[in-house]
Amino acid sequence: MKATSKPVPPGSFGLPILGETLQFLLDPKFADKREKQYGSIYKTHVLGRKTVFMSGPEANKFILSTHLEHFSWGKGWPSNFHELLGRSLFVQDGPEHQRNRRLLMPAFHGQALTNYLTTMEQIITKYLSKWEKQRHLTLFSEMKQMTFEIASVLLLGTSPGDNIEGLSQWFADLTNGLFAILPLRTGWFKYGKALAARDRLLEYIDQQIEEKTSNPGDDALGLMIQTRDENGGHLSKEEIKVQALLLLFAGHETTTSMLVSFCMALAQHPHILEKAKAEQKGLKINSHLTLEKLKQMTYLEQILKEVERLYPPVGGGFRGVIKPFMFNGYYVPEDWIISYRINSSHQDKNVFSNPETFDPERFGEQRAEHKKTEYSLVGFGGGPRFCLGYAFAQMEMKVFASLLLRNYGWEILPDQDLTMDAIPTLHPRSGLNIELVRSMNK
Repeated sequence: MKATSKPVPPGSFGLPILGETLQFLLDPKFADKREKQYGSIYKTHVLGRKTVFMSGPEANKFILSTHLEHFSWGKGWPSNFHELLGRSLFVQDGPEHQRNRRLLMPAFHGQALTNYLTTMEQIITKYLSKWEKQRHLTLFSEMKQMTFEIASVLLLGTSPGDNIEGLSQWFADLTNGLFAILPLRTGWFKYGKALAARDRLLEYIDQQIEEKTSNPGDDALGLMIQTRDENGGHLSKEEIKVQALLLLFAGHETTTSMLVSFCMALAQHPHILEKAKAEQKGLKINSHLTLEKLKQMTYLEQILKEVERLYPPVGGGFRGVIKPFMFNGYYVPEDWIISYRINSSHQDKNVFSNPETFDPERFGEQRAEHKKTEYSLVGFGGGPRFCLGYAFAQMEMKVFASLLLRNYGWEILPDQDLTMDAIPTLHPRSGLNIELVRSMNK
């Protein structure tokens, strides 16, 4: 597309060099304020790049499906992501991405999920028992350790309990560096700590690969080592290392966010909590969970969709513009960045009735609000790059929720700040301090 006289989107680039980066990182209402001022498409300058924010189902479909050739994942994310997460699926495009996604697919579907279920239930049961003894706990930090252990054991083949606390801390350091404003590389600074943590994690993954080469096993890492494409091709050791690092990141950060929001929302809506408990009781689960029982948890599924809608772990996604385009009368040039706004789309009054209200019934068969408009629910993405680990995450969340609802009660402790912070993933500022007790009448 040649340069055009059509206008670029409204907005402001802010200060020279810095743009509006500080406001973007520090003000949770940054995007909402600008959308209110300029509309559903506007320009700004954040993280060193001219950026256009777009929101609504039409924009989501444009970016995630119908006009994919205009966008690059790799060119969309800040350099911090590239350096800390490596050349993984997250920043790959085109044939390279398609080939590697196919090679990773067996680890997240079919028999692999069945193989994961028992271990997943055992780990979650262990953590719930530990929390029961603690009684009072800050859920976000505890949940992050639990989901990291699940990811580490099932994706890397780590032995349960094996240095999980240390590995989890390394990952926390790495994650904190993703949005570091000043990427200073010495160990005293956030980004320096992130680089050191990345190196330790890659060294650990390297050791796991060495151990599994002769005896791969059923975990995701073992499957990555064994899987071949139609031409007999396979992932190299270096490719496996960066993909495994990404899977660890994606496999616990967003799940932690959603499960903490799930616990907060149900504690705040007792009638929904009681209905969720009633569904579990009606399923008469007397032994271990099965995939068939998980499929029958339809109301729980509605609750999880509503958590995804109202509390999306990530507020949006970035793409690099590799081919200029027109959208709603505005011209967006090549080499700019676009970001589709997940949280704004999920609050669209044209799609969701009373969008500020936590209401799982909107996802029931009778209303099914998300099915009336394509790309209205995009917490896990959409189109051909829909989240590879979606089924894994859904299974993990359902297993945790089922065990929690059947065996425990919990309350949010008073005098804490429940303001939601977006970085690194959405969570209450206090971390959600709760009291957990075992249910007396199961």
